[in-house]
Amino acid sequence: MFEFIRSHRRWMQFILLLLIVPSFFLVGIQGYESFMRAEPELATVAGQPVSRAEFDQAHRNQLEQLRQRLGTQFDPAVIDTPALRENLLNQLINQRLLANVAMDNRFSVSDETLRNTIAAIPEVQDNGRFSPERYRQVLAAQGMSPTSFEAGLRRDLAVARVLEPVGQSARAPAEVVAALETALTQQRTVQLRRFAAADFRSQVNVTPADIQSWYDANKQQLQIPEQVQVQYLVLDEAAATQGVQVKEEDLTAYYEQNKNRFGKPERRRASHIMIELAPGASEEARKAARAKAEDLARQAAADPARFADLAAKESQDAGSAAKGGDLGWLAPGMLSGPLEKAVFGQAKDQVSGVIESPSGLHIVKVTEIQPAAIKPLAEVKDQITGEVRKQIAAVRFSEMASQLNKQVYDQQDSLQPAADAVGLKLRTASGVTREGLLPADQAGPGSAADSPDAALLDNPRVRQVLFSPDVLREKHNSGVIELSPDTMLAVRVAAVQPAHVPPLEKVSDSIRARLIDERAAAAAKQAGEAALAADKASPATTVPEGYSAPQTVSRQDPKGLPRPVLEAAMRLPAGTLPGYAGVQSGADYTLVRLEKVEAGKVDKADQDSLAQQLSGAWGQAESEAMIRMLREQYKVEVLPAAADVIRGDQQQAAG
Repeated sequence: MFEFIRSHRRWMQFILLLLIVPSFFLVGIQGYESFMRAEPELATVAGQPVSRAEFDQAHRNQLEQLRQRLGTQFDPAVIDTPALRENLLNQLINQRLLANVAMDNRFSVSDETLRNTIAAIPEVQDNGRFSPERYRQVLAAQGMSPTSFEAGLRRDLAVARVLEPVGQSARAPAEVVAALETALTQQRTVQLRRFAAADFRSQVNVTPADIQSWYDANKQQLQIPEQVQVQYLVLDEAAATQGVQVKEEDLTAYYEQNKNRFGKPERRRASHIMIELAPGASEEARKAARAKAEDLARQAAADPARFADLAAKESQDAGSAAKGGDLGWLAPGMLSGPLEKAVFGQAKDQVSGVIESPSGLHIVKVTEIQPAAIKPLAEVKDQITGEVRKQIAAVRFSEMASQLNKQVYDQQDSLQPAADAVGLKLRTASGVTREGLLPADQAGPGSAADSPDAALLDNPRVRQVLFSPDVLREKHNSGVIELSPDTMLAVRVAAVQPAHVPPLEKVSDSIRARLIDERAAAAAKQAGEAALAADKASPATTVPEGYSAPQTVSRQDPKGLPRPVLEAAMRLPAGTLPGYAGVQSGADYTLVRLEKVEAGKVDKADQDSLAQQLSGAWGQAESEAMIRMLREQYKVEVLPAAADVIRGDQQQAAG
């Protein structure tokens, strides 16, 4: 084949020309250009692109973080909205923008600032102090080296300096702070008169014609969405634990292996003398440090009673030297390597030789020993039984999960064989829709909403699987859905009920109740408005009948008033008193009589706190204004492809 191509190269060139040239007429040269074009660009910042690949990676990271935070309640259809995607794209643009500003203005971060920032990270501290060893361990666990982490952190700190002065220097104007302080603390004395809708229900008359008329005009509101009846299997800890028996010999073995957990382990109090020795020290420096440490070790061993004095005078660990080298009480695992071995291997008052660790050279003395105190097996038997049962159940759970995974595919049109093979009960529930679970009166017998498994069936992932084409239309078993490490489901659609409007006889009672509620609320409002007009016309010195006792409220202390009532009271003009207002609060109608307005009292601490909060919000607003200005200066342009990404149109955005 390849020999033929080499021998007839001119013929092959002619054939390829015949194939390629007509296709330009079919798809156009622009199609070939877009095919060969690099990754689509969503925006440019000073001519530099923000690519689709960058957005996709950030989008995946964001969704994964949300998935971890929300757990089983994570529903991409609800969370991954155009607003979220647009916000993410703006974040990427602003990050690129601020990085350019930092670079152009040569913003930098000193080594001291970088060291202090790293030392303040709680994850790299040991007993509140920076630990070089823990720092390296944490980075290694993340697959990072100190060099790469510090370079990235230095860059991030430099970028943060672009907006930092804006936020730190922002101060809300005193007039704004004072006005808000007045609004929050102002006290108003009010009286209320409530017209309860329930008091007017007996006056309401709803006829069959009213019900028919409402039914005909509002069928869309009554429509019950498409729902499914579900058959399902639940594999959880309870299913895996059922029937598990724990043998006495297993309890004894577990107790012997975990004795330290059932009581207090041995603790030791120790002191040390430390001579600093940097990891990269020269051979000469190492020899000098070791000679000094060995000399101190000899002195301490010769007279252990002088250990504290030697530590206070010679130890280069400032934290413990002031306490005679005392390290406090230590439990197994608090130290590492040779230090752990020395502390828990020495007798009381014994002085060790020179011990080297990453932080330096040490001489250790054990000052007190608190022996371990272990509870007998009889006292912890119930606890051990539960733990051993969980361990056995975990193994069994894994075996059952593997079997379930296999069985749901072996016979796809029924879950019963899988239930029999794994030892699970096949369950049934009705009333599951794409959006959630129907109320029991709409779902009918076996309502999922009334089931103990309601939370499982209402899980977004479960509903998404139930309404996938293969499960919904073909009635096939789903795969195993892992909702959490210890809860799995397999589901199957047993029946589908299309969206429909229930017949009038099924909803007549609910329509009647609705109309009574609406008309009673309208009657309460009408009576309240008539009373309001009369009260406004009454003499200012007379309190009309029906009002409650006066009470003093403020926005900070609403005294339990519903928000609409409180807002009505606070909006009334303070110039003419008494003032009157009427407001709908749920189904009821409430009249508000304002008697007195007084300035609130606020202490200095609250004033400072309010000013600080407002300044923070002011700083945020100024930072956003600065970003808008920088976007213009650096010619930020959002390109047409961004609209496709924001809509979630994957195919259009890709090509």
